[in-house]
Amino acid sequence: MVPLSILDLAPIVEGSDAAAALRHSLDLAQHAEAWGYARYWVAEHHNLDGVASSATAVLIGHIAAGTRTIRVGSGGIMLPNHAPLMVAEAFGTLATLFPGRIDLGLGRAPGTDQLTARALRRHLAGNEEDDFPRDVVELMAYLDAPQPGMRVRAIPGTGTQVPVWILGSSLYGAQLAAYLGLPYAFASHFAPDLLDHALAVYRDTYRPSARWPEPHTMVGVNVVAADSDAEGARLLTSLQQRFLGMQRGVRGPLPRPVASMDGLWSEAERAGVARMLAATASGGPDKVKRELQAIVERTRADELIVAGAIHDHAARLRSYEILAGLAAD
Repeated sequence: MVPLSILDLAPIVEGSDAAAALRHSLDLAQHAEAWGYARYWVAEHHNLDGVASSATAVLIGHIAAGTRTIRVGSGGIMLPNHAPLMVAEAFGTLATLFPGRIDLGLGRAPGTDQLTARALRRHLAGNEEDDFPRDVVELMAYLDAPQPGMRVRAIPGTGTQVPVWILGSSLYGAQLAAYLGLPYAFASHFAPDLLDHALAVYRDTYRPSARWPEPHTMVGVNVVAADSDAEGARLLTSLQQRFLGMQRGVRGPLPRPVASMDGLWSEAERAGVARMLAATASGGPDKVKRELQAIVERTRADELIVAGAIHDHAARLRSYEILAGLAAD
C-alpha cells in the first residue's frame, strides 16, 4: 500500500454537536499518529450544518498541538475566500510553532454557496476564482525567502517554505499544479468523474521544480472498513444518505446508518450516489484491501488520502485502525 493520510471534515453527526465533532477530530488525529498515518488534513467548508472545520487554520493548530510527529495541514484552504497574505501569516505562524509538520493544500472553489461566499469576501468584485493562479504565486512568495525590495512580508511566514499542494476535481487544478511544479491532490472522494483524465494531464505536462523534480499525486478516497462486509455496508449508508441529500439540495448533520437504503432513493438517485462514490472502499478488511489496491493500480497514486464519514466515533476509529493494519501487511 502507498502512504496513507486522513482527510477530516470534523463531521457533526445527527444527534450531536460541533463541540463533540472537534473533540473527535483531535482524538482521531492522536490515534492516526500512533497508527502510522502520514498526514492529517482538515478541509474548509462554510455554512454547513454537518461540518465543523470552517476555521481551518485554528483547527490545524489545535490538532498539531495535541500531536507530536504527524504532518497536519489543509485539504484545503479555499483561497478565493482569503487574502494570500493572511493565509501566509496563518500558516507561517503554524509552521513556526510546529516546524516541519505543516502542509498547505489550496483549493479554487469557495467551499460553500454563493451567498456565503459573498459574506466571506464581500469587498471583492467576484473574480476570485479567475485570480487563483496569481494568488497562489503571491502566497508562495510570502512563504519563500524574502527578496530584495520586497515591501510586504508575512511575519511569521517569510522563509518558512511551507509545502504547498494544489487541490482539484477538474483539469484546471491539474494544469496549474503541473505548470508550477507542485504536488497535486484530486478530490475523487466526492467528485471522481475526471480523476484519470486529470492525473494524465498533470503527469504529461509537469514542469519539474526544485522541491518537486517529479510529479507527485495524492488521490482522495472514501473508506468505510469494519470487521465484516455486512457491517461495512451498514455503516456506509450514512455517507450514501449524505450524498443523496447533496443531490436533493438538502444538507444537514451526518445521518445515522440504516439497515438498507431500499425505498430511500429512486433508481436515478441511487446511480448518482454510486457515481459520486466511485472512489470508495467499504466492507470487511479483505474487500477494502482489494478495492483500494485496484484504485492504486489504476491511478498510480503516490499517496491516498482517506475520508471516513462514519456516524459512530468508535466505529470511525475502528475503520481507520483496520486500514492502518492493511497498510502494514
